[in-house]
Amino acid sequence: MKSNQFVIIGLGRFGSSLGRELVELGVEVLGVDRDEEKVQEMSHILTHTVVADATEEESLRSIGVRNFDCGVVAIGDDIQASILATILLKEFGVKQVVAKAVSDLHGRVLERLGVDRIIYPERDMGIRVAHQLVSPNLLDYIELSPTYTIAELTVPECLTGKSLAQVNPRGKYGCSVVAINKPQGIVIAPTADDRLEKKDVLVVIGTNEQIEEFQAAIRG
Repeated sequence: MKSNQFVIIGLGRFGSSLGRELVELGVEVLGVDRDEEKVQEMSHILTHTVVADATEEESLRSIGVRNFDCGVVAIGDDIQASILATILLKEFGVKQVVAKAVSDLHGRVLERLGVDRIIYPERDMGIRVAHQLVSPNLLDYIELSPTYTIAELTVPECLTGKSLAQVNPRGKYGCSVVAINKPQGIVIAPTADDRLEKKDVLVVIGTNEQIEEFQAAIRG
């Protein structure tokens, strides 16, 4: 299911980058930070922004975080604040909680808290993460240029059992499947007769618009 409403706690470099890209992808984003200057900088970019302390239960309750599909804790300079904000998002019942970790130890703590996804900024760019959060089928996203992308997409149930000819991504969307990663091995340059199975991963190349159209079509 596609997430439509995100709350990002922490509007530093990573949180701002992630927020910008999520808005570009057409979803609603609420940005939260204690720093009024950072909130002001993002106020004309994100859907909503608010100055608040995300480590205070009442602050999060007042902005209605329980109503968001996904909460991203992007606090990096204060591990204690990151952990407290994560705990509160979990307690408020946010459907998906994602958190930035600044070290392996921090990541292990977040994992123990039941975080759905842990992001290491030195390994994950905000743009890539935004695409992955909006599209659950997207495993990886690599920009070859400002206009061309390679994406790895899990095969959803609606495509299971179909041949590439039936799916016809090139004819319908203009993008090409250059490989299929199957449990038994990778198929390079698959033919139109190759069939897709539940655990397959498609490696697709095309323009950003073509990839996004294909993702939207198979998102279900």
